[in-house]
Amino acid sequence: MDEVMERAAVVIGGIEIPAAAIAVEVQNHPAADAESAWHEAAEALAIRQLLLAEADRLGIDPGERCDAKGRALATDDARIDALLEQHVIVPRATEDEARRFYDRHRARFASETLVEAEHILFSADPADELGYSLAVGDARMAIRAVKASPAAFAELARTKSACPSREQGGNLGQIGRGQTVTEFEQVLFTLGEGELYSEPVRTRFGVHVIRAGRRVEGQELPFEAVSATIGDYLEEASTRKAMAQYLSILASQTTIEGVTLPIAEGPLVQ
Repeated sequence: MDEVMERAAVVIGGIEIPAAAIAVEVQNHPAADAESAWHEAAEALAIRQLLLAEADRLGIDPGERCDAKGRALATDDARIDALLEQHVIVPRATEDEARRFYDRHRARFASETLVEAEHILFSADPADELGYSLAVGDARMAIRAVKASPAAFAELARTKSACPSREQGGNLGQIGRGQTVTEFEQVLFTLGEGELYSEPVRTRFGVHVIRAGRRVEGQELPFEAVSATIGDYLEEASTRKAMAQYLSILASQTTIEGVTLPIAEGPLVQ
């Protein structure tokens, strides 16, 4: 409680936001430390008070309003919702704007490359130097055996692998980027279909023998398939910008003490 009392009072247009209210709001703002969470909570309540004061000034009558799930909004939330609806106008992105965005960022709109992966895992702790070295030796022996007889891979996986995929002969199914550890992924995506990597691959899980199966290259998605997604993205960006501008205007007309509002970053009121 002493820590709360030492903080500067947060006052918006002459209305003080109680420290107790900020303390309750903190639970909605997970942060790296308590001080950051406190400031985020104070900023959120300050913005809320800024908007409620403007709704009062304009005599906003919200009527009955519901959230996106059809639940009735509390009175203050309804007043803020009505205020923003009337004063923060966000135009829907046109098809030309969406197409220009698509043309500038085509790499974003492609299906991912998938590679069917097979592996044999020799489990070992990297901190156990001797055990890890033995696992590397076992992996080298398995690689030589598969090179001599490619059909031996599945049986070696069933009898040697420490991964549950041994039940499928070492087959992990189709893998996309970001689904495995970096060392495994970097090797897998360099291999052609049916190609065995010639060296053991070391990861924190142990040592792997890796072979690639069928590869399905990513394909660029047509504009028609992503136009709605692009429209939603552009509208959200416009909403943030419009909100930032509107809050900036209100803040410039209001005396604010004890908190600095991150209006330039375009916060959304929750």
